[in-house]
Amino acid sequence: MADVGIAIGRVAFVMLFVLNLGGLLGWVERKQSAIMQDRIGANRASIFGLRVMGLFHPLADALKLLAKEEFRPAHADRFLYWLAPFVSVFFGLTAFASIPFGPVIEVGGRQIPLQAVTLNVGVLYVFAMLSLGVYGVMMGGWSSGNNFALLGGQRAAALMISAEIAIGASIIGVIMVYGSLDMMEIARGQGELLWGWLPKWGLVTQPLAFVLFLTAGIASTKRIPFDTPECESEIIGYFVEYSGMKAGMFMMADFLETVVVAGMTTALFLGGWQVPYLAADGFHFPGGAHLGMPAALVVFLQVMAFVIKVSVMIFFMMLIRWTLPRFRYDQAMRLGWLGLFPLSILNIVVTGLVLLATGGPAS
Repeated sequence: MADVGIAIGRVAFVMLFVLNLGGLLGWVERKQSAIMQDRIGANRASIFGLRVMGLFHPLADALKLLAKEEFRPAHADRFLYWLAPFVSVFFGLTAFASIPFGPVIEVGGRQIPLQAVTLNVGVLYVFAMLSLGVYGVMMGGWSSGNNFALLGGQRAAALMISAEIAIGASIIGVIMVYGSLDMMEIARGQGELLWGWLPKWGLVTQPLAFVLFLTAGIASTKRIPFDTPECESEIIGYFVEYSGMKAGMFMMADFLETVVVAGMTTALFLGGWQVPYLAADGFHFPGGAHLGMPAALVVFLQVMAFVIKVSVMIFFMMLIRWTLPRFRYDQAMRLGWLGLFPLSILNIVVTGLVLLATGGPAS
């Protein structure tokens, strides 16, 4: 029973973290865009006269969406129309489950990995969950009985497929370098040092893969500059016929996918929960200097390092969203199939040649 309770606790922690962070991103997006555009941003919602920098706006939005009248088109497929937003949110949530947010800790003689689900093929699991999210988008577009929504769903499917193929190809080099599909092992491998001083992060060993993965990851979130599935100015969005909380769930799915891409980028390229030179017993600096620390403090610093890295990546993705204009649909497709994918294959070949020349991943 204790093991079951621990497993439930890990899952609940990750789900609450992702849900709350995804909900908070509505406020982050408003405030970050306001700072970039030299304005105040959302700050009107208040409780007992307190505005708290507009932090109550996500709560106000949720109440508004819950209270809005639900509308279903007369020619919509009833079952799939209701199911589509739940599918999108479900796979967005579950995709984060195998991303480690901390090391393996020992409590009461039990080894507890700080990740919701422990899988030796965790990388494949995340991609499977992200790829299944396209079903919610397609179901929403087709079941609405609206030609514009169907066009938006088809655009979303094409964009997500091209992006996810590029994502899968771009991380093959990371798997080759660290020799594992287990995301905990990959994060642990990034704690090693190159030449005795440089952390062996994926960003260092696979810089091209980092750029390709992040670009394709942003495309998979269906947000500017890759928001052709929604395209508000063209009114062809796949959820154009949705209202109330169901429309809010589609929007939430995009934020959840942003959190997942940021978490994957952190786990594969930014050392995951690793802090440079921090081991289980404290800091070990180049040159032999050592700073001892309690084990609990070490784990706290590692978990906080993961949270900070994810937050920085989300900030960067929001920065891109409010800086670049939208690609045309044909430009987005060309970038995926003729840009990201061929470069990912080239990265695999170069990585293989380097590993053969240097003696393989163990070096």
